[in-house]
Amino acid sequence: MTYADIIVDISHEKLDKSFQYLVPENLKDQIQVGMVVSIPFGRGNHLRKGYVTGISGEPKVTGIQIKSIAGIENDQETTESRLIALAGWMKEHYGSTMIQALRTVLPIQKKMKAQEKRWITLLISREDGEKLLQDMKQTRYKARIRLLEALLQKEDGKLETAWAGKELGTTASVLKYFEEQKIASVDTDVIYRSAIQDAESIPHAALDTLSQPQQEAVVQILSEWERNDPRPVLLHGVTGSGKTQVYMELIDRVIKEGKQAIVLIPEIALTYQMVRRFYGRFGDKVSVINSRLSQGERYDQFKRAKQGELQVMVGPRSALFTPFGKLGLIIIDEEHEASYKSENSPRYHARETAIHRARMEGAKVVLGSATPSMEAYYRAKEGEYALVKLEARFEERPLPEVSIIDMREQLKKGNRLALSLELKADMGKCLEKGEQAMLFLNRRGYAGFVSCRSCGHVMKCPHCDVSLSEHNGRRLICHYCGYETVKPDKCPVCSSPYIGGFKAGTQQIQQVVEKEFPGAKILRMDYDTTRAKGSYEKILSAFSRHEADILIGTQMIVKGHDFPDVTLVGVIAADLSLNADDYHSGERTFQLLTQAVGRSGRGRKKGHALIQTYNPEHYSIQTAAKQDYEAFYEEEMGYRLLMDYPPAAHMMAVLGASEDEKLLETAMHYLSLFTGKLYGGKDLHMIGPAPASVGKVKDVYRRVIYLKHGNYDLLVWIKDRMEKYIEINSGFRKVNIQFDFS
Repeated sequence: MTYADIIVDISHEKLDKSFQYLVPENLKDQIQVGMVVSIPFGRGNHLRKGYVTGISGEPKVTGIQIKSIAGIENDQETTESRLIALAGWMKEHYGSTMIQALRTVLPIQKKMKAQEKRWITLLISREDGEKLLQDMKQTRYKARIRLLEALLQKEDGKLETAWAGKELGTTASVLKYFEEQKIASVDTDVIYRSAIQDAESIPHAALDTLSQPQQEAVVQILSEWERNDPRPVLLHGVTGSGKTQVYMELIDRVIKEGKQAIVLIPEIALTYQMVRRFYGRFGDKVSVINSRLSQGERYDQFKRAKQGELQVMVGPRSALFTPFGKLGLIIIDEEHEASYKSENSPRYHARETAIHRARMEGAKVVLGSATPSMEAYYRAKEGEYALVKLEARFEERPLPEVSIIDMREQLKKGNRLALSLELKADMGKCLEKGEQAMLFLNRRGYAGFVSCRSCGHVMKCPHCDVSLSEHNGRRLICHYCGYETVKPDKCPVCSSPYIGGFKAGTQQIQQVVEKEFPGAKILRMDYDTTRAKGSYEKILSAFSRHEADILIGTQMIVKGHDFPDVTLVGVIAADLSLNADDYHSGERTFQLLTQAVGRSGRGRKKGHALIQTYNPEHYSIQTAAKQDYEAFYEEEMGYRLLMDYPPAAHMMAVLGASEDEKLLETAMHYLSLFTGKLYGGKDLHMIGPAPASVGKVKDVYRRVIYLKHGNYDLLVWIKDRMEKYIEINSGFRKVNIQFDFS
């Protein structure tokens, strides 16, 4: 017997309930996840439309008669059915429940009421209207007279109903009379909530003239698309090479074919410039989706997309699930960014999921980056992706000169400030010329960890296994759970008064810059200054209008922004990210530094960048200063091969969490024993169970097991067996297990 799990008549409010149906013998070979089927439903067994979300060989309940599927509606393939099939793939590929996957791909759960505008439109000629008005003036119907007079005064013969009611005292009975007498009609327009601020002020942009390298890149990509089985394309272009113009040319071709495009960007902060450029080129066929939109704004964008009123959707990871019916292209800009990996179950990667969705719908995929992820570049070198390069900046503009500043030498010179002597001197020259500077810091808050200088005790959150950060007003805050306390005057362990913080926060940098350059206008862009809706756009637009000389910020300022008058970039504490508890630390440092340096000299003026570090010899810093990706890749790949880390091998993390620490340790121990017995091959490397990088968050303990193997399918097979083992063992009921593939 074959059974199918079916969601009835997709209604976003009821995604937590599916029903099991028997698959008739004649449909067994045809039924697939995502299909639209006809099923008898409810007491009256009325035929309803349903979507297949899973297939199994066993009934979930016994003792009751299970109804059969009535038939497959082959002509009813919809956007929802394809997204449900995608959710089914995500469930199997990344390990989650089907409900979790469905809530990811069908994110709009609550139907929002449409905004409406009602209009009164004059139906008779102006000549007939004037005659009728003279006749009306002989009657006592003052409200009718006022309305007809107002309609005759409007050139287009239209009035907004709400205005007429408020200003003219027009009532429903007056409108009814005008409609019955066919004097005027009352019509309703649906007004979509705009997702793009000040869209009407964005000027229409002339078509970009592509440079010779850009034209060659477009030709190479189109040539790949003509293959019977086109591969994903990795567009590797140095910072400032004009990847966005290439994207727009490709999108233009897709739109002319009557298809639609999704453009993924890693940060909300990038939407400001990116959306303005796309809107200037393609007009109101472009929209944006991100977490800062209201529920109503998000609902309207997805509705417009589903109805075919949009052709380009721009946004971070969630935009991948835009319900386009004729999807032709998915572009992933800055594909190396960690934000493309979901931290919630299913822990999907937007890159792999985009490629799978594109295969399902016959669409193309283009990945773009100046610093491609190790995984993407490895696949390009292996021939799995097509590699297209843009090796020079647009209009042959030179890459910025880069200097590495050894901060150990600064201490020897007696300089204890966060700004090196060289950076201060260059900032002074930059300001004198009327040019702009950006200071990048890979930290947030007023200060980093606070510790005792006598005994070394670090002030930690009592609920999370992380240090507290110091903010203004002597506040110590946990950035994981929000716990807040006052900075103590004495060490709680040794009573020493020497309590201090690692002063490397954006606020503290701003204070140093204000003291050194009192006349400079400064903007700060970090977590604290971008909480309010529209704050990204306000800060970036103010900087682009030269309302500030210096922009200080965390990593959100170094990605993709294009400010022609920025000629100086200073990277402060460049090596902080090297100390992260993660095998990606060298890669992330190289990417951040290369992106940061690339913000300088993007206009016609020559650029310069300074990298301040306590570890100037590290290969990530040396290769970033030279903008030499190939040299970095070869060095980093050597370490990955040595340690069997991706992309040299595949890795699955089994993440366990529980409020009961002993129960968690026991559960993870048995899970590791089960895995060892399940697969005895020596080629499977298992590490752990061990505490996660953050061992406790909000009083919930966390442990992890890492499994490494060259065969991805084997890890999925182990994941499937683990899920069944967890399901039949009651000891796991108070332990949350998630799977994370890389």
